[in-house]
Parts: sequence; C-alpha cells; structure tokens
Amino acid sequence: MALNKNKDLKLYYSIGEVAQMFNVTETLLRFWEKEFPTIKPQKAGRGIRQYTKADIEQVRLVYHLVKERGMTLQGARDTIRRDKSKTVNRNIEVIEKLKDIRSELQAIGRDLNGLV
Repeated sequence: MALNKNKDLKLYYSIGEVAQMFNVTETLLRFWEKEFPTIKPQKAGRGIRQYTKADIEQVRLVYHLVKERGMTLQGARDTIRRDKSKTVNRNIEVIEKLKDIRSELQAIGRDLNGLV
C-alpha cells in the first residue's frame, strides 16, 4: 500500500487515484468519508472529490487501522479521537520506510544473484 512517489508534486488527487493508491474501491472511500469526519476532500463542480495530501494521510490512517490492524470502525474512530493517531501515523511512516528498504534490499539481492 505504498503511495505512488511520482505523484508528490500534485496538489489534488481524484477519488479514483486515491482508491488505486490503497487498492480499495471508490465506494469504500465515500463510506469512510461518512464514518470518519477527518476525511473531508473538497468537492469541485458536479461533486467531484479532490483529495489533498492531508486527506490522503487521513485515508492512510483509517486504512492502517481498519485494513492492516483489523480494527472495527468504532475502534478506529475511538483511536483517532483519543489522539493516538499521531503515534499511529508515526508507526505507519516507519512501516512504509521499512517496506521501501525491504524492496531495495530484495532488488540488490536479485542483482547479486545475477552476478553469480
């Protein structure tokens, strides 16, 4: 569930792009918007959602709590409300960095195996 690093320069992301980043459906993102008031993308003409990086971070937090840690929606809401999200956000960042490092090490390992 790593964000596409090439899109770091964009200000707004469509709901389709965000859904693809997390491998979830657009319907699930709309549902999470209703369940988690911290996810509030701007709506352009005709109700088109525009997610900022801050919105994406909130989606990442909910995704981590619900999909990766297996919390119920109420448990995730309670965790966010109790402001433990700062700790969770830090944990998510560490996990993402470790995943990137693992990918790099695996690539190096494949390169080394090709040399033997």
